[in-house]
Amino acid sequence: MADDGASSQIPPTLSRAAGITWRVLILLAGLVVVGFFLNLVFPVALALFLSLLVTALASPVMNLLDRFMPRVLAMVLSLVIILTAIVSILFIVVRSTIAESSKLVASLQSGLTEIRSWLKDGPLGLTDESVDGLVTQAEAWGKTAAEGALSAAAGELGSLGTLIIGGSVFFFGVIFFLLSPDKIWGWVVNWLPNSSKATVDTSGRIFWHSISSYTKGIVVIALADAALVFIGLTILQVPLAPALAAVVFLGAFIPVIGAPIATFFAAIVALAERGPVVALLVIALTVVVGSADGHILQPLIMGKAEHLHPLAIIVVLAIGSVTLGIVGALIAVPIAAALYGVAKFVTGRDPDHPYPPAPV
Repeated sequence: MADDGASSQIPPTLSRAAGITWRVLILLAGLVVVGFFLNLVFPVALALFLSLLVTALASPVMNLLDRFMPRVLAMVLSLVIILTAIVSILFIVVRSTIAESSKLVASLQSGLTEIRSWLKDGPLGLTDESVDGLVTQAEAWGKTAAEGALSAAAGELGSLGTLIIGGSVFFFGVIFFLLSPDKIWGWVVNWLPNSSKATVDTSGRIFWHSISSYTKGIVVIALADAALVFIGLTILQVPLAPALAAVVFLGAFIPVIGAPIATFFAAIVALAERGPVVALLVIALTVVVGSADGHILQPLIMGKAEHLHPLAIIVVLAIGSVTLGIVGALIAVPIAAALYGVAKFVTGRDPDHPYPPAPV
């Protein structure tokens, strides 16, 4: 009875906060255990995830071809079409970048020299020592970031044997995910207790829909961003427009910050080759492309894929970059968006998927 009296004196708000706290701590502990396990098998997990991305791109083509030919042949042709498209796009991007690389570097150096002169002779009136300090810090930061990203990626990918194993998992994962996705997912769900089958089944389908929508959408958005930048730079008569558009295309795969950072290089080139007025217009072009991306392209192309707040995307990108380098920056947002969709479902906040779900 004494315990009942003591517990009745605890304020309800504190009691609810304590209940939420210990549940969150248990959830975080579970996530740490899952993260530790995934880190042990990271090459395999990454290969499976990349196979899901390729499956998301190839499945619409395969479903279309499946109406006219055997399923296996449709799968092979869809992979040939998708891989040919990917290789062709990468070839155009790399070729454009390499062909203009020397001119691009020279223009960037010239533009940075003009910025350096403006910092000293302009309204800021910085001293040579201050400018040299800023340049040194920027170079050190860039070098550290690049080395960190490369070392993280190399460390995670590991030896040649690990690459072969990961490549094998990726290859067979794509084949079987395309040929029998429902059978594979059904086998996984059937191992679960009956009480949790429906929840896990719906969560998995929400996760896959989000990943699939994001993967197909980000490719189209990257192409659209690059095309808009190319058209804008051509109108403004900025040299090296194809190479700069190629850089924007690659940057667009990192949401929110990738394309603007890539377009910043275009502004430096414009400053060197066309003067400050055109450089300001290129910066304005960055704002226009970013607005079109966020308010038109993403809602139209991504469809019902979960959209994260820009601040959440930046935080997720930072976490992914710190933990897994460039690989983490590329895969962090689609995974976070998919997990957000699952979280909305299991907390009863998804109007399209009522919770609890109907039994499987």
